[in-house]
Amino acid sequence: MPENGSINDTTSGSRSMGTSTGSTPGGGAGTGTGTGTGTALSQKANDYGQKISEVATQAKDYVSDKVSVVGDKFKELQNADLGELAENAKDYARQKPGQALLISAAAGLLLGLIIRGRR
Repeated sequence: MPENGSINDTTSGSRSMGTSTGSTPGGGAGTGTGTGTGTALSQKANDYGQKISEVATQAKDYVSDKVSVVGDKFKELQNADLGELAENAKDYARQKPGQALLISAAAGLLLGLIIRGRR
């Protein structure tokens, strides 16, 4: 045991000297730099938080505008005659056949996904 104790004491002394010598300059420098970096990061986080808040407000306004437009269109469709809607769709398809075909394909794809998803 005394041999192990003396080896450990020598090793501990080396470690303690190395640790105290290495930790004091690193700790002092790290603390000063960390505070400056922490302040800079905090400022950037606040800036990004404000930007996100502004963008979220803009997005909310945009979505509320679009929801009101969709609501108005939905009310128009509820009050409209089905025959009149069919005639409007035919006229649109005659005037813009490419867009009518793309809209029909997209509607078919969405309905297919909805029906297939329920199975």
